[in-house]
Amino acid sequence: MSEFTLLIGYRHTSSWSLRGWMMMRKTGAPFEEVMIRYRRPEDKARLLAISPTGKVPLLIHRLPDGAVRHVFDSIAIGEYLAEIFPERQLWPRDQTARAFARSIAAEMHSSFRDLRDRLDMNLLARVSGVQVDDEPVASDLARIQSIWTEARQRFGEAGGGPYLFGGFTIADAMFAPVATRFRTYGVTLEPVPQAYADAMLADPDMRAWEDAARREDPPEPRPS
Repeated sequence: MSEFTLLIGYRHTSSWSLRGWMMMRKTGAPFEEVMIRYRRPEDKARLLAISPTGKVPLLIHRLPDGAVRHVFDSIAIGEYLAEIFPERQLWPRDQTARAFARSIAAEMHSSFRDLRDRLDMNLLARVSGVQVDDEPVASDLARIQSIWTEARQRFGEAGGGPYLFGGFTIADAMFAPVATRFRTYGVTLEPVPQAYADAMLADPDMRAWEDAARREDPPEPRPS
């Protein structure tokens, strides 16, 4: 049995699963991946029996002494993995950059509800004609572009990599589903945010997630 097990949901639509999965992949550690089709009653019951919240993602860490830790919620999973794998620098090493990274990751976790509702995650779809220039969606879009631009210009461009802070961090995992949503709905971005979104979509682990989604049966309809 693997030391780490990660429970995830539908790759097509589960943005929170993608976040947790990307964080786990960036540790480089092997892990067992368990896909839960939580719209089916039997799988939902199975999830409720394991997860205290009944939601994905859920990280299960089995320690050598037999103890088992359950870590739920994507941002908590990221914080836990950053502690377990400090050498992977899932938060920036620089304290100022780290403070900004934590702030924008938390903002993504708690904000942008209007944009998320309008541009729901639909990984493999391509949808045209969705309006994003009305309020409050336009404000959400402007704020996300502002965050990406500031992070890239203050930290990322000097960091030696294409991500918000140069190398991949938890902040990138938190914004990864947003990049897919902008592609799905054909949202036009300013040059710096577009370059960042392109880099995220070209990430090898993002491509692996997308390839797996193509092999996965589509989600069942939402319960009425």
